[in-house]
Amino acid sequence: MAKTLLRRPLLPLFALPLLLAPASSPAQMGSAPYSVEGRGFSRLQAAVDAIGGGEGTIRIAPGYHRDCAVQTMGRIAFVAAEPGRAIFDGVTCEGKAALVLRGAGARVDGIVFQNMRVPDGNGAGIRLEKSDLDVVNSLFRQSEQGILTADDPRSTLRIERSTFSALGRCDRGLSCAHSVYTGSYGQVIVTHSRFEKGSGGHYLKTRASRVDIRDNSFDDTQGRATNYMIDLPSGSTGRIADNLFVQGRDKENHSAFIAVAAEGRDNSSRGLAIAGNRARLSQDVSWPSVFVADWSGEELAIGANELGPRLTRFERR
Repeated sequence: MAKTLLRRPLLPLFALPLLLAPASSPAQMGSAPYSVEGRGFSRLQAAVDAIGGGEGTIRIAPGYHRDCAVQTMGRIAFVAAEPGRAIFDGVTCEGKAALVLRGAGARVDGIVFQNMRVPDGNGAGIRLEKSDLDVVNSLFRQSEQGILTADDPRSTLRIERSTFSALGRCDRGLSCAHSVYTGSYGQVIVTHSRFEKGSGGHYLKTRASRVDIRDNSFDDTQGRATNYMIDLPSGSTGRIADNLFVQGRDKENHSAFIAVAAEGRDNSSRGLAIAGNRARLSQDVSWPSVFVADWSGEELAIGANELGPRLTRFERR
């Protein structure tokens, strides 16, 4: 089994094939950096305000955007004119994120978020405070968090074909930050995405009552002081399927890959399906670990998973 795991390609590249292309600054593009139905805006907030309580798309020019915006109403799609070349770099609104979303719904497509840091240690590319959000083909890197949400039990967060790299922290005496951390959302769906090079905390932590986490890669080989790869601290139903996990050696906590209800049993975990995954320790790791650690006491549906040496399938805690 171990040889099979090592022969397979480590991690597929899902997203952002244009990231290696140089990005010009918006000022060099000869036009306004943001447009709504052909009307140009020099600031992102002005474009958001122009849509107001309606529905619209903001096209974002290639370049480094040292800008941010707060959406308080309407349904807005934030779309890169050239995927992977519209880069929001280091500027946050309300001390939270580049995009603070509390309107009627949003979509983020093809955008890069980087270098987000704030005094409370939760600087994110996106702070989602309510409503549905779809994130597609986007990159979050070198920030305290990628995506952070509040609670909205009636809404859904979907992440597809996106990359989360060099995110998270557990320092300064503050609560830890994570690559993705959601509050009590109704459903969190994460597919065809990549998590890598964590710099503290968990890779995917969610208090959603239902999850669908499929066809992703969690590469911890270059992680630093990381914890679980998937943490469902309040319990959850749904499925974790067909993912690839590799645990690295620089860990704050190496005791498990997936944790269920470690902080409480607010949600049912009965029937949570975990199957079709591949998991192993990196070659320079000598300790044993557990693939699924469960505090819920409920009956999980753990099917066939391909596990490397020194990995225990399941442990009740």
